[in-house]
Amino acid sequence: MDIEKLQAAKSELAATAAYQTVTAFFDEGSFCEIDAFARSGEGFAEAVAGFGTVEGMPVYAFAQNSDVSGGAMSKAQTRKLKKLYKLALKTGAPVVGFYDSTGGRLAQGTELLAGCGEVLNLVSKLSGAVPQISVVTGTCLGTNALAAVSADFVLMTEDAQLSLDLTGKNAGADANAKNGTAALVVKDTQAAIARARELVCYLPSNNLTAAPESFEEEPKADHNCIVSKTVDGGSKFKLADAFGDAARIRLARLGGSVIGVVRTVGKQLDAASAGKIAGFVRFCDAFSLPVITFADCGGFDDLKSACKLTAAYAEATTVKISVVVGKAIGSAYVALAGSGANADVVYAFPQAVISPVNTEAAAFIMAPDKMKVPANEQHAVAEQFAQETLSAFYAAQNGFVDGIVEETELRSALLAALDMLAGKRVPTVAKKHSTI
Repeated sequence: MDIEKLQAAKSELAATAAYQTVTAFFDEGSFCEIDAFARSGEGFAEAVAGFGTVEGMPVYAFAQNSDVSGGAMSKAQTRKLKKLYKLALKTGAPVVGFYDSTGGRLAQGTELLAGCGEVLNLVSKLSGAVPQISVVTGTCLGTNALAAVSADFVLMTEDAQLSLDLTGKNAGADANAKNGTAALVVKDTQAAIARARELVCYLPSNNLTAAPESFEEEPKADHNCIVSKTVDGGSKFKLADAFGDAARIRLARLGGSVIGVVRTVGKQLDAASAGKIAGFVRFCDAFSLPVITFADCGGFDDLKSACKLTAAYAEATTVKISVVVGKAIGSAYVALAGSGANADVVYAFPQAVISPVNTEAAAFIMAPDKMKVPANEQHAVAEQFAQETLSAFYAAQNGFVDGIVEETELRSALLAALDMLAGKRVPTVAKKHSTI
């Protein structure tokens, strides 16, 4: 192919959906393509890849080009992706992948499998070193799905209904949101691009740098949610709300700095909710994002996931602040705010209750005479007993809570604690990793 024909072909590629997706993702005019003329058989490689900036931050990105051989994975595509991942590792910049592929060029056999394996190996190497975001806009099967789900966050479009799956059982966006695979589902590709850009701005470039700071905005006074009343106005990025409804996880800003937020909502933590929290805490710890936990929880209903959550908090060396906003009962207190969490600072609201067992059981055990009332009155008596005997003030007197704060004082207390803990350094035991 001569130069003129090559340039003409590249002009046609510039009109494809993948090229337009990548250029729309980056700041205008900042996209620099990698291996623009890479060939796959008789045509061009089935993905567009390169680097640019998002709100001035360096980022790498690729988009599988469904307009070229269906975006099928090939030796040429794996070579392009490997080059991109290696550059991201060398330079310490996030990677965002847009997935839309009908499968792989199976005729390439084991050479294709080897290339896919090398891509997966690099994805694993980057994990915890630079943030990775996957945006699934179409079909994503097999090793493509493995690579996509290995990212820190997976975004999907509503029309990506064909599959994000290993078996091809048509696991669409809704199914992947409900099983916790997709952190966010949006309407279409344009919405996905906007949300991916927003998410990048909450993340550090790598594990050795701080997340970008932003202008501090006072929280809106009319919010009912304690998190919204505390963090900077308009700064919450919601994640995985369709999975594990006993807990909420968020990225947000407090005083302009990015934090991870965990909030339990008064229920017992099931396996999905506990697992969601554990994964999020590990992510925040990998990139040194402070974790602020708003605890209101009656305990766990799944032992294995409770163990994973407890281990995630215990191992995390990032800044950890816990606020008991309701009840912290038994193992929930230990794991989220007590010695198990190894929190740096623990606050509690005046009305908070901290108890080794649920309040009615505690009242029957500790004050049986008071519970000699009709059954329909026992709950009220137990609640009154809890406020008198199991209050946050009692916990504070015994050193289990560092401070009692009113809701109106919480934001300033957290800002002061974050400022004090900014220089936190924790030596760790010499080992490869835990096995929990």
